[in-house]
Amino acid sequence: MTLNRASNKAAKTQHFLPTSLRAAIIASSYWLLSLSLTVVSGSVASFIGCLFACYLIDLGIHRSPLKRLRTFSINLMSLSFLLMGLLLASLVTSTSLLSNLASPMFSFNTGEFIKWFAISASLTVCLRVLAQRTSYGAVIEILFVAIAFVITLSAHRNGMIHRPFLIGDYALTRGIDPSSILMAFGCGAVLSLAALLMIENNHRRLPYHFTVLGLLCFSLLFYVRLFGLPTPQLTDDLGLTGQEQAGNGAQRENPFRDSENNADDKEAPVAVVVFRDDYEPLNGSYYFRESAYSQFNGTLLDFTTRSDMDQDLIKNFTNSRIETTQPPKAEDQRTPVRASIGMLISHRTPFGLESPIAYENTANPNNLRFKRTYDTYSQAPEYDFNYLLGRELGRADWSQEVWDEYLELPNDPRYKELAESLIVDLKTEYTDDPFAKAWAIKTYLDESGIYSLKNEHAYATDPAGSFLFGDLTGYCMHFSFAATYMFRSLGIPARVGIGYAVPASNKAGGSSLLIQAVHGHAWPEIYFRDIGWVIVDPAPQQTLVDMTTDPQNNLQQLLGDMLRNDASFDDFLQSQQTSSINLQLILNVLTALILATLLSAYTIKFYRSWIPSRAATDKQYRLSYRAMLDQLAAIGLHRQFGESREQFAQRVEFVAPSMQKLTNQHLALALGSQDKNSFDAAKWAELRSTIAQEIGRNTQTWKRVVAWINPFSWLLSK
Repeated sequence: MTLNRASNKAAKTQHFLPTSLRAAIIASSYWLLSLSLTVVSGSVASFIGCLFACYLIDLGIHRSPLKRLRTFSINLMSLSFLLMGLLLASLVTSTSLLSNLASPMFSFNTGEFIKWFAISASLTVCLRVLAQRTSYGAVIEILFVAIAFVITLSAHRNGMIHRPFLIGDYALTRGIDPSSILMAFGCGAVLSLAALLMIENNHRRLPYHFTVLGLLCFSLLFYVRLFGLPTPQLTDDLGLTGQEQAGNGAQRENPFRDSENNADDKEAPVAVVVFRDDYEPLNGSYYFRESAYSQFNGTLLDFTTRSDMDQDLIKNFTNSRIETTQPPKAEDQRTPVRASIGMLISHRTPFGLESPIAYENTANPNNLRFKRTYDTYSQAPEYDFNYLLGRELGRADWSQEVWDEYLELPNDPRYKELAESLIVDLKTEYTDDPFAKAWAIKTYLDESGIYSLKNEHAYATDPAGSFLFGDLTGYCMHFSFAATYMFRSLGIPARVGIGYAVPASNKAGGSSLLIQAVHGHAWPEIYFRDIGWVIVDPAPQQTLVDMTTDPQNNLQQLLGDMLRNDASFDDFLQSQQTSSINLQLILNVLTALILATLLSAYTIKFYRSWIPSRAATDKQYRLSYRAMLDQLAAIGLHRQFGESREQFAQRVEFVAPSMQKLTNQHLALALGSQDKNSFDAAKWAELRSTIAQEIGRNTQTWKRVVAWINPFSWLLSK
């Protein structure tokens, strides 16, 4: 009777541990989901409700009355409980009784507590009943936990490192890079999901599995240190990002990618700019030029292959300093601007504020965050459009071939016909003025064009012609190509610049400017003599897609302070700290403890495997037997509670038949029935080798790999 009670008590204890672990994992998922949906009382209620439901089902599903109820009936009852809880919560908040007795805030918190307790308890009952009684229930439960983590952390995608705000704000106010907390959440998600899987199968091996998974998660930190943080994958419709190029070279892809465009990743940050000099653009946008389409290849405009064209462009990165061979003129109408650029995404060529004259490589202050950092020196324009009236075109040193290249366009007379029809109404004094003509064309596209990412012009022989003489619906590439062709048809040398255009208002009075995917842009440029390339950018007044983004001032400041230098970023973090607890120090200590624990465990594991080959003969019976137990424990075979050595040897015979011989010899010497020197060291070594070979032959490869990686397997030997 006493033995039965002890046995039942041990069984309950053994069942209580996995139930508690499972309940904690699922409850944490509810807590994460509720953080952005309710107040603290609701989050606490969701956690408590889940714990209550887990214990109710796991400890009572095999007892009356739950044992006699069908799954459908239990789920129907849980749904009824949910409806009753929601109704009660509504009554608590809608009536004045509780608010008069206590306070309106107490009434609200009580209502949230009741509502979220009912939600979490009822849903958890459904999940646990399905998991207990069906083969697919455990899968649904695991998916729920995974979705909870994904939804909570999804705001962090596409490089928005300050989101979700509940994590970003917590990190920044305590001087921690949010990515560190996000990685910790990711490791926690992996361990939680794996734990749910393992709980359903084998309770005794939980410490073993958690050790291996912990090592895998910890390796993530080393990966990030070696290769940096992952970067968002962008819809690159302008060909700005990608692997660095030695120069522009020939265009390999059609720049019109109408069917591939979408606005899903428009908020993704691609770079941050820190202005070292004050500058406000007159046209309301900062233009950052990366490259230009200037040479017509018989089908459309392409990167030039001529060395005497686009000499103002700097076409490759440098590890020192590189300057343009053709700086802009009209220095009295320009202001020097130095800016630091930190690329969050790899770019094919460098870009700089209009008009860049030099790039200088700088030390990367945060190589985990930035792909490349450099300073750009620009001669930014300060002239207004009246300054451009009456100006001549082209450079005096251009050859006739260069002139012809900047004027070439598709063999379609409609470009010139439309362009000439647009300038007929110019005032007499402007009929021959190049800038006035260009402005008339720009105005037509502004008023008649429709901005849209979805159209089919890319599949036409001449996409710009299909756009201009069709529905006039397209995006910046269509507008810029069409304007450039019409400029050229009137004898105005023009090209299409590509890069980024960021509204000046985004700077928000600071010195940092965040460049996002949505800011990728193409625009027409005209060359005016003694001035240089001038942007004349159409801005359609009608749009079919919302390309606006919310201000990202916190992220802009965070990345800007990262880029300035390590010291200033540390100052920023220090200025944000409100906690008296140095969490970074705690993390460093924990990291050191984990490393020390791993190193110690591996050292002990190696020592226990190595020492039999060096030990005296009279100690071989104990050390050799222990070494073989370690090898078996590493692949998941170890003595269970109450199991004798002989029984264990018989149980592992399918893996290591010679283990019985080793066990018998070990017991004979340990119990004194034989002389400890009667079995010499060579025989012990031969027996160990035989067993090791048997284990190797009869064990799956993945188990052997795990056995080699796991530093704590020897703890299971007994």
